[in-house]
Amino acid sequence: MRNWKWALLLLIPAVELFGFIWVSEQIGAGYTLLLILVTSIIGMAMMQFEGRKVLQDTRNEMQNGLVPGRKMLDGLCVFLGGSLLIIPGFVTDIIGFTLVFPLTRPIYRLFLLKWIEKKMKDGKITFYKRF
Repeated sequence: MRNWKWALLLLIPAVELFGFIWVSEQIGAGYTLLLILVTSIIGMAMMQFEGRKVLQDTRNEMQNGLVPGRKMLDGLCVFLGGSLLIIPGFVTDIIGFTLVFPLTRPIYRLFLLKWIEKKMKDGKITFYKRF
């Protein structure tokens, strides 16, 4: 299991470096740096806006006596997407934008739900009920 983590740790920076080189050959180094800066700023603004929206929706559901399960997963997606947007790189920016953007977020939510369900079946996630 640890081998794939090491592979990702080496593969992601290599892909990002290749992306930097390819894009700077296409549009120039200065524009590439500007593009990275602009995508990071736009991503952080989207993260703040979507994060506030998710928090407000969560509060509304809790005040109405509902469990905000889907909204909590949306919040997790926004947090992960924002974290990826802060990291400079084109691949992480694309994944980050799709995590933060509300129309593509349900795709990731499906994968998260399946992953949580599997962990619960395996007994790796335990819920404790307070009285």
